[in-house]
Amino acid sequence: MLNLVVFASGNGSTLQAIIDAINNNELSATINLVVSNNKDAFALERAKKNNIDTYIIGNKEFQSQDEELYEVLSNYKIDLIVLAGYLKMIGPKLLNKYTIINTHPSLLPKYGGKGMYGMKVHKAVVEAGEKISGVTLHYVNSEYDKGSIIAQTKVDVLPTDTAEDVSAKVQAVEKIQLVNELKKFSLKFSRI
Repeated sequence: MLNLVVFASGNGSTLQAIIDAINNNELSATINLVVSNNKDAFALERAKKNNIDTYIIGNKEFQSQDEELYEVLSNYKIDLIVLAGYLKMIGPKLLNKYTIINTHPSLLPKYGGKGMYGMKVHKAVVEAGEKISGVTLHYVNSEYDKGSIIAQTKVDVLPTDTAEDVSAKVQAVEKIQLVNELKKFSLKFSRI
């Protein structure tokens, strides 16, 4: 069984997709903790509703956040950390200790980097007249959206699509891609 920790800053719809896959026995995993930098994130409510521990990291300086999270996470069994709409940089202590993956709403390397998240990405895609967008799952390193790519799923962007239309298409495939890739991780960890 794959032991997960999920970091989320907002609504937690991707977190919910993981929870649903676990509850429906599609994914052999358990979420041991949900971490957020936003005390009002609905992701925390989703976690509590499913009896998952939660932790809120305050607005501290980067280095002390890294140290605080390192201490908190040391109390949990963790095979993999999933960033699911988490908007903060991950510090070196966590990067050196854990395997961390992130889902990003574009076909990296396009439309990635600091400040490129959520609707900002989809607006940029539409404004650039792109015909294809998608979602990327990648390993996390010390730079925003620069880690090795694990998987990408494409969606068509029509000339009439708005940023909201692109967002809906990307979110639909994002959840499927993430759960499918987590199944692969689960198989790896079940052999260890």
